Amino acid sequence: MPADPADADDFGVTAEALDRAQRARLIRRTRTQLGLSQSEFARRFRVPVGTLRDWEQARATAPAFAVAYMRVIQQFPEIVAKAVA
Repeated sequence: MPADPADADDFGVTAEALDRAQRARLIRRTRTQLGLSQSEFARRFRVPVGTLRDWEQARATAPAFAVAYMRVIQQFPEIVAKAVA
């Protein structure tokens, strides 16, 4: 998506960056809906906390399996936590 030339504060965004941001939002929303800190979420669902931070802040693109894992966690958080414990 190119920048709007009529808006001096606008900037262009690549499809890759937009995808990374949407994945970050899904992961952050999953964690916050559960009311967990990054450390608590990482510990409960066996995700390295540094990796979780990178995904949430869109410094790294969460792979497809991580997106699927987040969707399962959203629907069945207690079952997933029990399964990975």
